Amino acid sequence: MVRGMVHDLQARVDVVFRIPERGDIAVECVVDTGFAGALTLSPEAIRLLGLPFFQEIEANLANDADVRTAVHIATILWEGHEMEVAVFAMGRRPLLGTALLDGKRLCADFTEAGEVTIGST
Repeated sequence: MVRGMVHDLQARVDVVFRIPERGDIAVECVVDTGFAGALTLSPEAIRLLGLPFFQEIEANLANDADVRTAVHIATILWEGHEMEVAVFAMGRRPLLGTALLDGKRLCADFTEAGEVTIGST
């Protein structure tokens, strides 16, 4: 089970990135149920983590704008298991999308410091 908390009306959880020869690095991500991908990180964060480039795609944003964005590959620790995921290089705030919620149950108590859990259904 993944646990986090609500802060400023945002459900947040840590995602652990497995970086070869550097160890594990936890990044706090906002759960974004409007994002169908796995993760987004800023281009700067992707550079700092040294994530390898995979491909460039066209993405459609919430305001219906289409943008070209780089996609990188990362290994994360998700519910105790290593998993390879696509990370979109966009925005400033790390986001966790519904690709990581597929088949899971998301619960959040929307009060400041309320509990957030993601686990099996």
